[in-house]
Amino acid sequence: MAQLPTNSLNIIGAGHVGRALGRVFTARGIFAVQDVLTRSQASAQAAVGFIGAGHAVDAPGWLRAADVWMLAVSDDRLQEVAAALAQAQDLSGAVVFHCSGAKSAVELAPLRAAGAVLASVHPVRSFADPAAVAAAFDGTWCGVEGDPAALALLVPAFEAAGARIVAIDPAAKTVYHAASVFASNYLVTVLDAALRAYQAAGIPEQVARELAQPLAAETLANVMRLGAEQALSGPIARGDEATVARQQTAVDAWDDGSGALYAALAQATRALAKRKHGQGG
Repeated sequence: MAQLPTNSLNIIGAGHVGRALGRVFTARGIFAVQDVLTRSQASAQAAVGFIGAGHAVDAPGWLRAADVWMLAVSDDRLQEVAAALAQAQDLSGAVVFHCSGAKSAVELAPLRAAGAVLASVHPVRSFADPAAVAAAFDGTWCGVEGDPAALALLVPAFEAAGARIVAIDPAAKTVYHAASVFASNYLVTVLDAALRAYQAAGIPEQVARELAQPLAAETLANVMRLGAEQALSGPIARGDEATVARQQTAVDAWDDGSGALYAALAQATRALAKRKHGQGG
């Protein structure tokens, strides 16, 4: 791959995502991190330390001009931050992108009037451990959409960081992000219910984790290898509704919230089982 020019990068919002990407860009010489702005000077300084480059600032007006701007703030702050940045900066010729999986690049529309071209780049990873993500970023899928001029710079940059790129329809962005929530956040919720149910049956927490780990790992591997229909097993898949009913009663008696979750998942699993058997599985 040809050597990329090292463009300057300002980062607004340096939580887990901003820190991880900042470290990747710095370690691989993709962008030169310049200024970092977060909600406090202390957190900006901590982010600079984690990234290994940059200068902490505490107001949009202190940010210097940059080639590229990354907005790694929460979804509900994107429009507010974009409006403040448009008021504070001349962004003529700059590329501005955000990292949200749920919102499209149109959230940054105020910055277009300030001269910027806009995009969204969403790394499909769990960022609970930013250091681990930064250390193993190769192969990370990133959903991208936005202005062609912005993507012309960002796509090669992320590919140089080891990312794999998939184009996202901005109109389907919310459903796209919901898919990631199902695959990550809600998976944690379901496993939490499993671990608590084991403990309700008198099994110590650490042993509960050891019981659940092979089941969860093998099931995930089967889904990715065979597809969801063929990976489905258990009482609903084999039509044992009497067992399902007994379990529903027991879980309801133990915990109302877990009972409601069990009922919702049972209904969805029945639909999956119909697909499985419809395919001759």
